[in-house]
Amino acid sequence: MKKLSMSRELCYLLATLFLAFGAALMSHANFGLSAVVAPAYLLSQILHVSFGTAEYCLQGILVVAVCLLVRKFRWTYLLSFVSAFLYGIILDGFIGLLSLTGEWSVILRLVMMVLGMVLSSLGVSLFFKTYLAPGAYELFVKEVSLYYHLNVSRFKIVYDLVSCAVAVVLSLTVFHSLFDHGIGLGTLLVALVNGLLIGLFSKLLDRHINFFDRFPFAKYFES
Repeated sequence: MKKLSMSRELCYLLATLFLAFGAALMSHANFGLSAVVAPAYLLSQILHVSFGTAEYCLQGILVVAVCLLVRKFRWTYLLSFVSAFLYGIILDGFIGLLSLTGEWSVILRLVMMVLGMVLSSLGVSLFFKTYLAPGAYELFVKEVSLYYHLNVSRFKIVYDLVSCAVAVVLSLTVFHSLFDHGIGLGTLLVALVNGLLIGLFSKLLDRHINFFDRFPFAKYFES
């Protein structure tokens, strides 16, 4: 079967949209967010700012942390913050649209939770196919693991566990509750299947799509 063609620039846009819409769906479903974004969601409630605003502010802090930990600065690090800012704006837009739909039934919430998880995993898989800078979460794992010669997969697991622990501590200390503010059974579900879904989508994308550069900018990002 003939493969489809897709530019890596389009991959970036689709990845951003899918990640934002997936997070918005999981947020509205209210069964729990992924461990990676749960701290930002809790901070949005603590600081009384939008989820998207908390996301790009927290990711901005992570970009600074990357510079301090690897003891260097690259201009592409700033582009990771730009990606985070774009993601945060789109996330707030999707959340605003979903708020117009009112309360969902339990069945619909479950369906949308699963759909949000699938879209988020697909978004991450698409980010693997583009040369444009991803958000700070992915940047942090990649740059720190490379600098300290750590296994990327293992460091990602550690990062996810630390993010989950931060979310748990925030939830317990501020709200005196564990399952009412971004953490729930959905968090566990995402943790169990997220890696498998990302791997599956990556294989499907490689099998059915040829990726190409529409603009000659890749050398500036991948150097």
